[in-house]
Amino acid sequence: MPSTVVHVAFAGLLGAALLDETFDTRSILVVMGTSALLDLDTLIGIVVPGTHRAALHNVWIVLVPAAVLLWDGVIREESLVRRRWGDAAPRVAWVTLAALLFAHVLFDAFFNGVNLFWPLHDRFYDLSGTLLVTDQRGLVQTFVELESGGVAESTVRGTTENTHYRTGFDPTRGEPAANVERIFPITATGERFVLTVAGFAAVCIRLLEKRHAA
Repeated sequence: MPSTVVHVAFAGLLGAALLDETFDTRSILVVMGTSALLDLDTLIGIVVPGTHRAALHNVWIVLVPAAVLLWDGVIREESLVRRRWGDAAPRVAWVTLAALLFAHVLFDAFFNGVNLFWPLHDRFYDLSGTLLVTDQRGLVQTFVELESGGVAESTVRGTTENTHYRTGFDPTRGEPAANVERIFPITATGERFVLTVAGFAAVCIRLLEKRHAA
């Protein structure tokens, strides 16, 4: 699964691209730091078994704040967010939510799955798959596989009761872990290593440019 380091780097890449004139040290730290916070449900899962990749890895983490931001910026006569944190705050908030969705929740969903609609619907969805074009089958996607009864079992993993994602903090579930190796991944694949380097490099370059322009 993608590590917190990879999530933060991906969020930084999105922030460097989307923050535009609001980019500065504080704004990019908000984007990257907030993305890292979602992995705190690794610790929540120790206290409440099964909630890792559920408690903070669901669509409501993004949709509820997005609805509040939309109400604040479109329906209200005066934006509370803008008044409290300045004119740059709404853009920083929207970019942060975009990073949460794409750099963390969906990123994990496409690597072994997350409990997308928890707690309203307790099912882990594993969207790991491929998208390709062949000369015999045409366009083929295996992210969401369907069968006559609905979503195939290859896409639906289970519930918080019977699904566990091994982490360095919680390598086993309800079993002695004295002799179990605790692994804390940084970048588990070459692709994620390249993404991590690119993300942190983009942030550093933009910060240097911002400093030289000041």
